[in-house]
Amino acid sequence: MAEALEDELFSLRERLGSEAFPKPAAEYLNDWASPEKSWLRKFYRQGSDEAQFDLTPATEKAITWLGTLTERSFVGTESRLLTLFDLLKQMSEGSQADPARRMAELQARRDEIDAEMARVEGGDIPLLDETALRDRFQQFIQIARELLGDFREVEHNFRLLDRRVRERIALWEGSKGELLAEIMGERDAIADSDQGRSFRAFWDFLMSSQRQEELSARLEEVLALPAVRELKPDGRT
Repeated sequence: MAEALEDELFSLRERLGSEAFPKPAAEYLNDWASPEKSWLRKFYRQGSDEAQFDLTPATEKAITWLGTLTERSFVGTESRLLTLFDLLKQMSEGSQADPARRMAELQARRDEIDAEMARVEGGDIPLLDETALRDRFQQFIQIARELLGDFREVEHNFRLLDRRVRERIALWEGSKGELLAEIMGERDAIADSDQGRSFRAFWDFLMSSQRQEELSARLEEVLALPAVRELKPDGRT
């Protein structure tokens, strides 16, 4: 990261003058990772003495918010409305304990699929137009960025737990059994929280090799669509 920042600083000095950013990149990174700022997290990978830097959850949220202020050439609403309806449908169906109603909903869904298959067999294949594709892709990018921020926050919470555990071990004066029971209780409390359960489901989904292959294939297919290429998406997002 220091090399990339140094290149950026060189470019800025070329445009703004040599006094614009007088310090070397490493000093800026250490300053941004200091307790007074905490814009970055400084850490070392195992087996390496080279400092690594990552965004803190608060910085990630700030950058995401700044991104929402950027004027967009296209603002779509259809996909977000459909997402709201889909979420309501998931909650309604997922909380329905009446077998008869569940069967009726499944039958209705099967009828819709059968009708769509019949239309496709007859040559009627409805496609999303370019506006609908751009709308959905922008929402996809927004959710992906928010998910990255959520992931950083969960990661931060588990790092705090790890730090508290280490501090407790260093200062503990009771028996090892009592210490272990307290640590396991706190870990279970986090794992069983709404955030912990949601993250576990997310992680299990993401770690599926089949899901990973499907995600990569679909993303490659979507990025190749002309309507999406016009948006010039950042492949790193």
